[in-house]
Amino acid sequence: MNYYPEGWLINTPANKAATASPGALLEACREERILEARAIICDSAHNLIVDLHGIRGIIPREEGAMGIREGTVRDIAIISRVNRPVCFVVTDVSTDDAGGFIATLSRRRAQEKCMEEYLSTLVPGDIIDARVTHLETFGAFADIGCGVVALLPIDAISVSRIDHPRERFTVGMDIRAVVRSSENRRITLSHKELLGTWEENASAFAPGETVAGIVRSVEPYGVFVELAPNLAGLAEPREGVTPGQQASVFIKSIVPGRMKIKLIIIENFEYDYRPEPPAYFFTGKHMDHFLYSPAGCEKKIESFFPEPEE
Repeated sequence: MNYYPEGWLINTPANKAATASPGALLEACREERILEARAIICDSAHNLIVDLHGIRGIIPREEGAMGIREGTVRDIAIISRVNRPVCFVVTDVSTDDAGGFIATLSRRRAQEKCMEEYLSTLVPGDIIDARVTHLETFGAFADIGCGVVALLPIDAISVSRIDHPRERFTVGMDIRAVVRSSENRRITLSHKELLGTWEENASAFAPGETVAGIVRSVEPYGVFVELAPNLAGLAEPREGVTPGQQASVFIKSIVPGRMKIKLIIIENFEYDYRPEPPAYFFTGKHMDHFLYSPAGCEKKIESFFPEPEE
């Protein structure tokens, strides 16, 4: 069975067929299949009511997420799912006093299956699909399967430094990520290793070109301008430049041996932009080692993903 972030299954033909009738839900119950539907109400007891095309679906509070029953997860994990897709396993299909069908569902069980059969098998260096769920100053949280969330720390998002994850991601954005660590059922992610080496990024630019960039920091000796998420250059000092501004920059030189790109700012201006989905250089399913620096460069920027100890 494949496991996906919540929202990936809801519009698939197989999921639509499995949630279309009491008989289909009973079959899914027997098979313990993971399905998805939209949560439309969280009642006063924090039970989730789910839209099943005329069939009343209910996820009891204690089945709303792993950890609710034990008190280690707050009820906001349930409340925040209203008007969003939720995954679940069907545990029962019955009728009410009026003869209407009621499907009892468990999101907790879907998450436990995902943890037992998929997430627990991941090792550092594995590349997985994820969907950004919320952003904090210290990093981004992403759904890595059935609503189970992992942290992507801000310093692992890209080589080029940012002040806040919203500069790279929006909530709901689908991304890929590297498993950085997996301990005690808590998974931490990285992302910068998928965005290419210095040379891969620099190959898109050439001296003499004027290109777009984002001002990342202003220092007494110059201005750092991001040309790509994993590539920045140093521009000569210029008055009136502030971090976060857009810039048009002239490329004076590119020096691979020193990982240096020398720039001149032609123009800088304010401009609100919406992050685009990342472009990935690495498309494999696992990496053991990532070397960002060019061969022969004295400064080494690299990541290792060691095999877990037995």
